[in-house]
Amino acid sequence: MDDQSPPAGAGKAAQSARAAREMSPAPGPGATSGRGSAPADADPGSAPARPGRKRSEASRLAILAAALELLAEVGYAGLTIEGIAARSGAGKQTVYRWWPSKADVLLDALMTKAEMHIPIPDEGSYAADLRGFLTASFTLGRDRRVMDIQRALMAHAQIDEEFGRRFRTEALQHRRDALAIILDRAEARGDLPPGLSPGTVADIVFGVIWYRVLATHQPLDRALVDELVTTLAEPGPRAAKRARQTKPTQQKTEPTHQKTKPTRQTRAAGRTTSPRRTNG
Repeated sequence: MDDQSPPAGAGKAAQSARAAREMSPAPGPGATSGRGSAPADADPGSAPARPGRKRSEASRLAILAAALELLAEVGYAGLTIEGIAARSGAGKQTVYRWWPSKADVLLDALMTKAEMHIPIPDEGSYAADLRGFLTASFTLGRDRRVMDIQRALMAHAQIDEEFGRRFRTEALQHRRDALAIILDRAEARGDLPPGLSPGTVADIVFGVIWYRVLATHQPLDRALVDELVTTLAEPGPRAAKRARQTKPTQQKTEPTHQKTKPTRQTRAAGRTTSPRRTNG
């Protein structure tokens, strides 16, 4: 499966260089904590902790980088644990000890890249934070290999129930939680527009991404960022009008009931009929 057979020392150096290029950490403290920012002696990832030697972060990143390279070369169907192990220089049993399947290797690679390259900005306003988050998300999402991973994992999640659960909790929910930090911060500042719950905002953002990645293959570009920010963070006149009309709509019901009470006529009728009753 390997396309080259360099000397052992050169092979290790090449693997380290590939891992550094593919899985380089994001600069600054903007990204959420997680697998992508784990210390070198940590054992992050989807696989449960097992007794024995601790996982090397350098080896982990080399394996993830090898998986991304091979996915681009042979596709998901041609990707194997054996091929990943050979390309990364790790043993097959090492890969199996850390991940239960090739899908889980790619899931770890996807989430590591997301955490490294999609920070959670704090620019002082909801619109600016949302724009930064979407811009970084779409920049990473335009990477052909990232798109290939997303399509492969979403398809696999539909036929493998256990992996589907891991995919929903470790990928889908994880990214929703990252966006929720921005929404919670905006709500605390008081600049979160009314009318949409945080869950619906996340549905719109990630629903648009997945629909374009899986169905239409339309670009994740700057124009889409502008449209989403305008829709979600800068509501137009119609949205503001609907928000203002919430209370007036309720107030209009009261005069409607009052109009059915002919107060003056009733009093006049009472004055007219009362003497008749008295005289009778």
